[in-house]
Amino acid sequence: MTDFPILYSFRRCPYAMRARLALLASQTHCEIREVKLAQKPPEMLALSPKGTVPVLVQPDGTVLEESLDIMLAALHRHDPLNWLPHYNPHLVLKNDTNFKFHLDRYKYSTRYNTDALEHRAEALDILNEVEQQFDPASPFLGGQTMTIMDAALAPFVRQFAATDTPWFEAQNLPAIQRWLTAFTSSRLFERVMIRLPTWQAGDTSVFLT
Repeated sequence: MTDFPILYSFRRCPYAMRARLALLASQTHCEIREVKLAQKPPEMLALSPKGTVPVLVQPDGTVLEESLDIMLAALHRHDPLNWLPHYNPHLVLKNDTNFKFHLDRYKYSTRYNTDALEHRAEALDILNEVEQQFDPASPFLGGQTMTIMDAALAPFVRQFAATDTPWFEAQNLPAIQRWLTAFTSSRLFERVMIRLPTWQAGDTSVFLT
């Protein structure tokens, strides 16, 4: 049992990033524990043996091991920014399966022994479909302000864009490029990307703020 939820996280992981975004958007007072993926703390592994982040421990001891579960649970509890009505499970599923598959084999082609350009092209085809989801006058998928869809998808598209920034900026994706600029310059994004020291047992609690 804990007084507050505890989130095991890794700053650069897009799954952990979107969990942090939703926790902040839901105004969840949450302890955050930054981990090294190469040296996962035994406390986290005891809760979630699969060893991936994010992992959220609820005050009643319930453990959530998937980023979408964390997002939805937080927002169902409290949704002051009205994020949930914008949730599109089909678009999120496509991001988490098809797009993530090609992103990994593009960004980490040596690890996967894959043709990076082939997978880049496949991922670009998906982004061309996402491009059509935008209102030309709106910086975010749901309109003028960030919603759950931006939080769920943008961390992965940001990772794709950063793999070869000059190439990405040369693509005909004006809405997505505008979207990423709005996303990464938002106050919410700045808050979730604050650098934290790696957590060790006995450390003073640090809260997501």
